[in-house]
Amino acid sequence: MSCLKISSYIFHYHILNTSIYTHTTVNRSMVMKSTAFLVLSVWLVVSMIVTTTASHQPAVLDTDGQPLQSGVEYYILPAVTDVSGGVTLFEGKNNCPLLVGQEPLGPEFSLGLPVTLEPFAEGETIIREDRDLTVTFQVFSICIQSTIWRVGEENPKTRRRPVVIAGERDYFRIQKNETGIYDIVWCPTEVCPICRFRCGSAGIVVENGNRLLALDGPAFPFQFTRVSNSAV
Repeated sequence: MSCLKISSYIFHYHILNTSIYTHTTVNRSMVMKSTAFLVLSVWLVVSMIVTTTASHQPAVLDTDGQPLQSGVEYYILPAVTDVSGGVTLFEGKNNCPLLVGQEPLGPEFSLGLPVTLEPFAEGETIIREDRDLTVTFQVFSICIQSTIWRVGEENPKTRRRPVVIAGERDYFRIQKNETGIYDIVWCPTEVCPICRFRCGSAGIVVENGNRLLALDGPAFPFQFTRVSNSAV
């Protein structure tokens, strides 16, 4: 076979291969763009459905029967008596981050530390049931970090995830259980409707004599008292 003919075959093969590669690359790019568009479309549709449904949720009520409001300070208290005081902070194993827990019972009932609640939904001023929100202690931390609640790393011994402060914010929600009392839950499906979360209700785990909030166990019932209406 002549060198010219071999060169011709090589040239045509190169053109064909380039055409196939280009066609495959274009198709792959189109598929990736279509997939991204589809995912975005699904996310937007689901977000609209979740937002529309959530906007009709009833307001969470405080102990005076008034709707909880964003930016207003509240004490988070146990909804059952003779168990503990209000929600407060404890030092962790390595001091920081601080752990969210409950004040121990004493001669006088302790209200704990005040918090503010902020809805994830922009422009919303009422705290509603089963909607994503942040919880922030209105105190200064000895760790010189944010006092916003988040979910900590799982404790390998208890298999529970503690509620801590500092670091990236987490979105919780307040749900009314079958007895009409409120549970605090971590399941931020309003933040990401298409995500799959390992959701959990805040319960109590006792460590070193301290009652700490932790997920992945029985839920503990809470109630909310406005600071200005509380006895000092």
